[in-house]
Amino acid sequence: MLSVVIDARGSPERLAGLLAQLTAGAVAGLVREVLVIAGRDAAGVEALCEATGAQIDGELASALQRTKADWLLLLPAELRFRDGWVERLQDALAARPRPARVVGVKLGGALDRAARGVLVRRPQALAQPDLHRLGRRLGLAAPRLG
Repeated sequence: MLSVVIDARGSPERLAGLLAQLTAGAVAGLVREVLVIAGRDAAGVEALCEATGAQIDGELASALQRTKADWLLLLPAELRFRDGWVERLQDALAARPRPARVVGVKLGGALDRAARGVLVRRPQALAQPDLHRLGRRLGLAAPRLG
């Protein structure tokens, strides 16, 4: 099972879409808990988290400390999964679990980049509590899920 940590500080208005997609992972027994990082200006995030059962935190480092699972899925709020993401992630964790980059679907125009997250073990995330640095540290050779 996974703990999912979502950074919604940059785009809290996109959080509802990702939380809706994570429901499939919870139903399948893949997602154990969801923690949302939100800034002070995130109107509605608290109510959304309460309605979906997600926990809210103000800082990434403290949210990571609160996670319970050994594997963490760290995502930006604007990430959207491709169809079949639950099965692909379950297969990756069952076969040979290792850290991976998670690449979402492009939401904007052709020149927009797809949002990216990371799948890492909890100790690795605690040692480097920064989504972008973790992604860079994994490098381009890391397996891609999404």
